[in-house]
Amino acid sequence: MKKLLALAMAAVLALGVCGCSSVPANQVFSKDDLPGKVIGVQTGTTGDIVNAAEYEEQGATVMRYNKGMDAVQALAQGKVDAVIIDEEPAKSYVAANEGLTILDDKFDPESYAFCIKKGNTELTEAINGALADMKEDGTLQSIIDNWIGENAGESPYVSPEGVDRSKGTLTMATNATFPPYESTQGDKIVGIDPDIAQAICDRLGYSLEITDMEFDSIIPAVDSGKADFGAAGMTVTEERLQNVDFSDTYATSKQVIIVREK
Repeated sequence: MKKLLALAMAAVLALGVCGCSSVPANQVFSKDDLPGKVIGVQTGTTGDIVNAAEYEEQGATVMRYNKGMDAVQALAQGKVDAVIIDEEPAKSYVAANEGLTILDDKFDPESYAFCIKKGNTELTEAINGALADMKEDGTLQSIIDNWIGENAGESPYVSPEGVDRSKGTLTMATNATFPPYESTQGDKIVGIDPDIAQAICDRLGYSLEITDMEFDSIIPAVDSGKADFGAAGMTVTEERLQNVDFSDTYATSKQVIIVREK
């Protein structure tokens, strides 16, 4: 019996040494390979409701996760064949997970904006005015450059001294699992969207409160008045415009495909 156990243990060790595992080899090398495969997405995102939905009609199985990072972990574990997600978060996830890569194939460009309760033209126009000023004086680009690119970390946004916040508080709904647009740092939510929102509130005379929630809860929260506006790398789509209004665009992105390297 001891000899059999020793042989079994040797076989297990040999399996680890040779690098064999139960994770299947990558079979997705372009968008053309997605039909019939298992695709991971974050629930309610453009990768889910637009891009993956197209391949679902062509025989793909779509696995939906509350967090993008959960979809990426499923990919690393061999539970899905590919993940469709926004480009910048994809870069962050791949950098943090050895053995994954982003395909050259990309989907159509998308526009990010703040979602606002339908009919709240006063807040929409105020946010648009602040965004226009920030584009003109370089604040918007400086915030983005602080989180993306070779100069990341060199231009952190800091609220000016003596800001008038007499108008009260604006609440932003977000999903803080979407770096570099929003993520958690200790007990604080940080990223491009929080910084832009803070800069907007500084200009408009408000304090900012950020509420973290599931991505597909953001629009209902804004629609119900639980939040004044939402931001989470949110793409403007015709479907979403039926439920909320959007500010002017503050950034652009595109969906990409993450796969295992081997």
